[in-house]
Amino acid sequence: MQLSFLRPLYDHPGPWCSVYLDASADTEDAHPALDLRWRALQSRLSEQGADEASIAALDRVIRGHDPMVGDYGLAVFASHGRVVLSEYLSAPPLRDLATCGPLPHVMPLLAQRGEQVSWVRVVADRVGADAMAVSAGGVPRRAHVAGRASFPLRRVQPGGWSQSRYQRAAMEAWHQNAGDVTAATVELADKVGADVVVVAGDVRATGMIAAQMPERWQDLVVRTDAGSRAGGADQSLLDDLTVQTIAEVADQRIAAALDKFGVQEDVGAGLDAVVSALQRNQVDTMIIVDDPSANGELWIGPEPTEIAVDAGQLAAMSVADPQRVRADAALIRALVGTDAALTVLGPDEAPELADGVGAVLRYVDPSTPGRGNG
Repeated sequence: MQLSFLRPLYDHPGPWCSVYLDASADTEDAHPALDLRWRALQSRLSEQGADEASIAALDRVIRGHDPMVGDYGLAVFASHGRVVLSEYLSAPPLRDLATCGPLPHVMPLLAQRGEQVSWVRVVADRVGADAMAVSAGGVPRRAHVAGRASFPLRRVQPGGWSQSRYQRAAMEAWHQNAGDVTAATVELADKVGADVVVVAGDVRATGMIAAQMPERWQDLVVRTDAGSRAGGADQSLLDDLTVQTIAEVADQRIAAALDKFGVQEDVGAGLDAVVSALQRNQVDTMIIVDDPSANGELWIGPEPTEIAVDAGQLAAMSVADPQRVRADAALIRALVGTDAALTVLGPDEAPELADGVGAVLRYVDPSTPGRGNG
């Protein structure tokens, strides 16, 4: 996953307050329960030395957020009296959590987010289409496309001297409308940087739209006759197919990262190798196993690449006042600061990964440290 959305968190010095909270509002006592949980987290922040202005800023966002339907959570990050980032979680966090430290605690957010796939879904008929696009950051866009050609939209029944003329006119109208839908689809796909485009609905319309998509999008188009623009139509099958398609794209991305890591495992496996590669701005993608119980620590300086397994390494890098922080927080700050990506795995997906962390490197040269060459 790309981590650029976290950059504002590292544009400001700490300390940082990080809060994860079950904000579900699907029961009668939801609001009192939220109040109790948040009060408990406020106390934890105060005990850890959080400043009152930051707690007050968190309070305004948590109490003032727009509630969602069903079970969900909130992740909110504040520093020096200002909330810098707040995100809805699609499900409640594993547990309510509040921490105060030199760096924001973003690992639970990233683990729950998973691979973010940007996508476009178009439900088309021979008149036009309804389209939805979602960026990798989860921002939705919607569009309604009304085709320019409105007559004739049906091919006539066999018989009559004018049959072929009307059939040609109908086909031309369908092609024009499909062209309008295709143009709108491409515009949406470009805006969100789509990883997949689902084209659904009328079988003839979807065929025309798919055929007119530019070559750069052809391999990303998935066609289906599920879904309809008719009022009250059941879209559950289309929703299931969309979710499945997005999940397959995410799985393919993870598999590709693991394949690349397998080729470089001798220089990219284990905490020492990853930290060394981050110091050298060498990491393309870091792979980490999600472990909520992890409590390892690393040392950092002011710059993202000033990261080390012990304070002596930073002293050798002329860092005057190194700080000891959560290992995952230090690693993620370094990834953001070097424009590297992250792949989060479940414990069963990489049981033999040394230290639960590895890296796909941007380059390997004779001086690259790691298991293979010391």
